[in-house]
Amino acid sequence: MLNFREAIPSDIPQLLLLEQCLVDAERPFNTAIKPGNPTYYDIEDLVSNDNACLLVVEESGKIIGTGYAQIRKSKDSLQHEFHAYLGFMYVDPEQRGKGINQDLIARLISWSKNKGIHDLYLDVYSQNEAAIKAYEKVGFEPCLLEMKLKTT
Repeated sequence: MLNFREAIPSDIPQLLLLEQCLVDAERPFNTAIKPGNPTYYDIEDLVSNDNACLLVVEESGKIIGTGYAQIRKSKDSLQHEFHAYLGFMYVDPEQRGKGINQDLIARLISWSKNKGIHDLYLDVYSQNEAAIKAYEKVGFEPCLLEMKLKTT
């Protein structure tokens, strides 16, 4: 049985390990990721911040999925003053295809709406077709493509 809940401080060691699983999964999409164990997130802040909701999915006491929504100030050029940014979207590879990511996103959307936020954004590597399909399935659509150039 899966248990969806907000992360608590005692989850941080497991979350740090899952963050490295996510980094490793994204390495094929970005050769600029530092070797070793770079970090993407301030997990302690996400756990304690009232403007963020870090969810975990547990199975038999083990965290098998994560995702957060964080309220952020939007660019002045946009109609909405604030938006929710989704990140740390990760489901254990053995658990994928079971709708866990969709359920996580639905819960994060609900949290965002309860905070009065109706515009949500996330980043995904353009080559990560499986993730793009998963996000499109719940209603996300491409908005901005970031491009990079490394000169020699």
